[in-house]
Amino acid sequence: MPLHLDIPTQQQLTALLAARATPSVSLYLPTGHLPHDEAVARIELKNLAHQALTQVEEAGLPAAEIREHLDDLHDDEEFWTTQAISLAVFATAAGVRTFRLPNRLTTLVEVSDRYHLKPLLRSVTFPQAAFVLALAQGSVRLVEVAAEVPAEEVRISDLPGDVASAVGKASIADRSAVGRIQGSEGQKVRMRQYARQVDAALRPALGASGVPLILASAEPLESIYRSVNTYPFLASQTIQGNPETATAAELAEEARGVLDALYADDLDELRRLFDQRGSQGRAASEITDIARAATFGAVQTLMADMDDVLSGFVDEESGAVTIDADGDATNYGVVDEIARRVIAHGGRVLALRREDIPGGVTAAAVLRYPV
Repeated sequence: MPLHLDIPTQQQLTALLAARATPSVSLYLPTGHLPHDEAVARIELKNLAHQALTQVEEAGLPAAEIREHLDDLHDDEEFWTTQAISLAVFATAAGVRTFRLPNRLTTLVEVSDRYHLKPLLRSVTFPQAAFVLALAQGSVRLVEVAAEVPAEEVRISDLPGDVASAVGKASIADRSAVGRIQGSEGQKVRMRQYARQVDAALRPALGASGVPLILASAEPLESIYRSVNTYPFLASQTIQGNPETATAAELAEEARGVLDALYADDLDELRRLFDQRGSQGRAASEITDIARAATFGAVQTLMADMDDVLSGFVDEESGAVTIDADGDATNYGVVDEIARRVIAHGGRVLALRREDIPGGVTAAAVLRYPV
């Protein structure tokens, strides 16, 4: 079964980070995309919802409408038949919003006046899922890749079968002149027409999912496809060689290597930049310093531990941090609030494993200027 993904767009993240409602419930739970995972996930949702609603009631806040929304989600048979690896659920009295994610996220319950979004940011930072476009002159396939499930070919309507059929020819090797369309030059023109048809067929399927698309192809078709591609998340690295002889599993293995390499390169560059900026007074690893810098729009890049929950408050004007160790329905995730301010000022937020953050701390930031 294919995964069903709802990786948030930048606009959706911005809206979620800005949302305020008391109470706001955030739930994260593992799901799994196989039929036998459905019952386990629904039970887990019920348990997490009970924990959240208990916090809401203990704070003297209204719980009936949120309970109704979560019960409706639990009872939605169709929804539970189409899942991914993890599920994020955000609920207020006004309604419920869900995101099906390719990452294995830690089970979590948070209640506040805002959503807890740091784990959700992980799906944007490193989705651990991709599509592979296996593109050759004689065939084209789209393969879905995720970290914990076998690769699977995705059926796409209107996807051309090969170059020749795409341009209405028995073969693109014919040398009959039609204007300038002849010989090797003509073959490249027809490959470009083929590539455009492939791109057009893929766009409805890929939509704005944000999932990386990795091209498996050989020249000259590789360069031709890149020149006509309109999907904004096409990876810069290519799986080289003729993909026609590769199985879906083999393409997936190559794709995971590409994803890991892209992620590792990004982290290495960030660490180098953090060290460089540190010598210039333009890096921070103390929460109090980062919060103040974020409040004044000075944070260029925030790296945050995706699993750590630091409850408290951040002053709206000064950025002063108050830590409140007792998680309840009134305080919120301090680093989440810092992330909101970073994004609001055009900065970048990466939700990482702690060991990937410089110094192994809760958060580290590269600054635009000293604060």
